[in-house]
Amino acid sequence: MTTVSDRSRRGIRRGETVSGWLFTAPMLIILGLFLAVPVLMALWVSVSDWGGRGSPFSGSVGFVGLKNYAAILLGGGLAEQGFGMSLKNNAWYVVLVVPAQTALSLFLAVLVNRQVLRGRSFFRTAFYFPSVTSTVAITVLFLFLFSTTGAVNAALGWLGINGPNWFNDPSGIFHFGQQSGPEALEQATVLGVPLWDWIVGPSVAMCVYIIMAVFTTSGTFMLLFLAALQNISGEVQEAAMVDGANAWQRFWRITLPQLRPTLFTVLTLGLIGGWQVFDQIYTGTRGQPAKTTLTPAYQSYQASFLDQEWGQGAAIAFILFVIIIAFTLLQRWILRERAVSRRRVRPYLEAVRRAERRSGDPR
Repeated sequence: MTTVSDRSRRGIRRGETVSGWLFTAPMLIILGLFLAVPVLMALWVSVSDWGGRGSPFSGSVGFVGLKNYAAILLGGGLAEQGFGMSLKNNAWYVVLVVPAQTALSLFLAVLVNRQVLRGRSFFRTAFYFPSVTSTVAITVLFLFLFSTTGAVNAALGWLGINGPNWFNDPSGIFHFGQQSGPEALEQATVLGVPLWDWIVGPSVAMCVYIIMAVFTTSGTFMLLFLAALQNISGEVQEAAMVDGANAWQRFWRITLPQLRPTLFTVLTLGLIGGWQVFDQIYTGTRGQPAKTTLTPAYQSYQASFLDQEWGQGAAIAFILFVIIIAFTLLQRWILRERAVSRRRVRPYLEAVRRAERRSGDPR
């Protein structure tokens, strides 16, 4: 009897397994055709001398190993210098955009989550509206706003400030009036770019793209924070208020720790989007002036479609992939759950003991 029952159970499980594979097969086939196969083809292109004509798997295409990667990272020519500039520009872009958009989106979410705010639906829609607008349209709008005779320079003129030539100024914003740096920083280079250029910050032109990114992405991340805020129990907030915690203490010690999963999601999405910036650069300055708005994603396009260096273009894409994975893992490690230290636990234990003594039930 037991043997018959086991056979019947195994048959049911086998049938469920077959049904599961049948249901997931269409998605697996689609992912294989449109994700796995293109990635593997790009990986082959990055280690081959394919010139963009014919099939990359034809007999005339040869295997060159890591030659394309070496040309970008160690070549010492224009390819290495261009990649170094793009990496420096994008690194500053990420460093400034990700914290700014995270802080702004969290502030907006807290603001529109307040019960006393009138017209909350209007403000939620208004803050989210830039996120659903076409990137090309936003870029063209910013090109007009930040042109030499645009609205931004006109507003600065009313304040007595002579606005810069935003999209044609390659100066780093942290150069503090110095056109050249110390000799040691000018001669030492990383990826063909002097150390002085690495530390002077993003150019004035890149700052416009940074402002644009914060403006267009904060609305989307605001919705994520807003959903997380509405899932936080009000009883915890009320208990903190009874204990005498002020608004800042409730936010810093109660609300923000409960937003940790959402915070990780927002930072990860911001990090990935920051390293993949392309369409704004393509629509706007296309890497100019003086390559100070060049990014790895745009350089990959430029090397592949304009210079016909398909191997180098694919190699840049895979280096970018490794950078994104490394930063995501680092961010996950920084935001990992940690055990509460004894120093932080001590005030709570003392408060519990005082409450127990007041109630006459010491343990």
